[in-house]
Amino acid sequence: MTAVEAATGHTAAAIRQKPRRAGTADGTTRRSRTTRYVLLLLFLVFVLIPVYVVLVTSFKTSGDTTAASQWNLPKTWTLEPWRKAWDVLQPYMIRSLSLAIPAAIISSLIGSANGFVLARWRFPGANLVFAFILFGMFIPYQAVMLPLRTTFTALDVTRGVPTLIIAHCIYGIPICTLIFRNYYATIVPNEIIESARVDGAGLVQTYLRIILPISISGFVVTLIWQFTSVWNDFLFALFLTQQNNGPVTLGLAALAGGQKVDYAASMAGALITSFPTLIVYILLGRWFIGGLMAGALKG
Repeated sequence: MTAVEAATGHTAAAIRQKPRRAGTADGTTRRSRTTRYVLLLLFLVFVLIPVYVVLVTSFKTSGDTTAASQWNLPKTWTLEPWRKAWDVLQPYMIRSLSLAIPAAIISSLIGSANGFVLARWRFPGANLVFAFILFGMFIPYQAVMLPLRTTFTALDVTRGVPTLIIAHCIYGIPICTLIFRNYYATIVPNEIIESARVDGAGLVQTYLRIILPISISGFVVTLIWQFTSVWNDFLFALFLTQQNNGPVTLGLAALAGGQKVDYAASMAGALITSFPTLIVYILLGRWFIGGLMAGALKG
């Protein structure tokens, strides 16, 4: 054994035999972890308090829905508010589904095509076109309501679900284009596009045969985003539809309106209208963050 090896062996043995000091780091880590969990628990309670009030109130009778008893459990549990809310909202729910699903799909497809062209099939003035498309994201709804309604009236488009589909598809193009442009600029390698060109594939063939099959994560993001936005929209529905052909947000407003508000039915209606978006997030949520972050590396 050489002198160097002997010295190294003695050093290692000394390190192993050296008593460990009471770990300040361990204590700090434990305290920080405890603090983190306490804060998360407080935030969770803060967020769930309104949910508790809405849920409890939805099972109360009309006599129990007072300001003084809003925190109390129902004296008599009843499903009558849920039945009343469902009877009112059922036709509105059907119209909202026929609105949100096609609007989300169409705007996602248009945004995907725009994003692919702007990210991988460059042309003169592409950045300027992209800037003009993004400009649509910053136009507030209130600024375009009256001109939009006047335009649909001049085009003789019947107020109702078809009008809302057109409006939401147009208004959803900027955000969908942004998401897909960043997604394709990050995920799709240049070699795939060049290989398709060498094989004689044109723009449309490359998009349909190569790009679409690897765009699932991007579509999950835009579908969730658009479905939620369309489902929860009230302003477009108020200006471009009527009470007898509008989406569920108009039905919820009608349920909560009137001289004497049935708070139990209104709370039950609010929970019913939230179920579709909740189901979408439960089914597709695990791909949402991954797809969103996949397009966040370039911009």
